[in-house]
Amino acid sequence: MNFALIMLLLLLLTGGIWLLDVLLLRKRRGVDAPEPWWIEYPKSFFPVILIVFLLRSFLVEPFKIPSGSMIPTLLVGDFILVNKYTYGIRVPILNTKLIEVSQPERGDVMVFRYPENTSLDYIKRVVGLPGDRVTYRDKRLYINERLVPQEADGVYSYLESGLHLVQVQRYLEKLGNHDHSIIVNPEAPALQLGGVRQFQFRENCVYNRSELSCVVPPSHYFVMGDNRDSSSDSRYWGFVPDSYLVGKAFMIWWNFSQLGRIGHSIR
Repeated sequence: MNFALIMLLLLLLTGGIWLLDVLLLRKRRGVDAPEPWWIEYPKSFFPVILIVFLLRSFLVEPFKIPSGSMIPTLLVGDFILVNKYTYGIRVPILNTKLIEVSQPERGDVMVFRYPENTSLDYIKRVVGLPGDRVTYRDKRLYINERLVPQEADGVYSYLESGLHLVQVQRYLEKLGNHDHSIIVNPEAPALQLGGVRQFQFRENCVYNRSELSCVVPPSHYFVMGDNRDSSSDSRYWGFVPDSYLVGKAFMIWWNFSQLGRIGHSIR
């Protein structure tokens, strides 16, 4: 469901009825005649819909985390807020950039349209910028042939679907100006080669059983989940175009099962 498109259609409908009433229908009714319900309701809802549409299109948009690909940073059921103007002011629906504000940085937690199905929004961490060589070798990340700093941070446990308890290794990683946690399953293979698809600029990547190396094309980004062995990301379906960016995640505003997470900033 394209919620932004639905909001736009409702805005046009209610606004059109309000304008029609101001320009034509009000004069025909007379001064003391009551407004019909089909005019009163749209006129009442129009300002509310307008405010919500502007807020979601240009300032802040809420999202819910549906999967565990960003554990431990984001948990299933987290409701987050996304800054819509960090990466530029864009035309609603079309997503065409009008005003340049800033570019994604390595380590940003970013929401974007999924390249294989643009009706879906995905959230991952920005790993590679345009022109970067991103290498993932034996479960360690290299940017432009430099090993990304990482230190062990104990064992991390979480429940997968079906109440299956998973125990993995937790690490603190420093990517750009961001210090954040990732988890790695020592028993999982470095890459699931069977999951690699054909994608635009696939020729920029080289794969083998324990390593991949990709050069990020201009105006594209390489993204990965913090749950490195349970994430469908750029390693498997390719790069994210700049035109698909939605915004930067910055805060958890609600979680029904873990109220202590409310208000946490997203690093």
